[in-house]
Amino acid sequence: MTDLSNQTLDELSVDEAARPKAPPVPEATEIHRRQGGQLAAIHRHYLREMGQIGAILTRIEARHAPPEHLKQLVLSLDMAENFRVFGSLCGRECQVLKFHHDIESSDMFPRIEAAGGGRFREVVAKLKAEHEVVHELIIRLNHAAEALAEEPSEENFSQAGAIFRKLEAVVRSHFGYEETELSEAIGYYLGSI
Repeated sequence: MTDLSNQTLDELSVDEAARPKAPPVPEATEIHRRQGGQLAAIHRHYLREMGQIGAILTRIEARHAPPEHLKQLVLSLDMAENFRVFGSLCGRECQVLKFHHDIESSDMFPRIEAAGGGRFREVVAKLKAEHEVVHELIIRLNHAAEALAEEPSEENFSQAGAIFRKLEAVVRSHFGYEETELSEAIGYYLGSI
């Protein structure tokens, strides 16, 4: 695992131009592609949850509520459990996302690599590297949320918001790449997820 803790927020990104293309799986049928498409459905769930968090941040950024009211706003929504249990904006969603990535990196990706005779090695390596960026952003968001809970200042709110927006952008890009490049392989080699 790469230590990304010393990188600035701007440096934590996914290099879309450096993403390798997956080889085609000529044997894959439409059924395989639909099975592999289940990954997109899982991703859509995570993105909906992130959208709820983003809506809260947007409301505060638009000055419909001061940063000091962030905790009350979150507690008044369905995401109240996150703050109570995890004490952060992203809480359960970030933990579930990390778990999702851990499963992909330790099980799904190696199985695709093996079944594909190593043809997906570069794509899998890139996806794993992107997981590390996502995980570093989750760590930073948790720290920023803790600081915000301790001191609900404009500066702490801005920091938490900037990290969340970066995380959301990276996750959206990562999911799109993963779905585009591995959907066919997932359906054909794994049957589904």
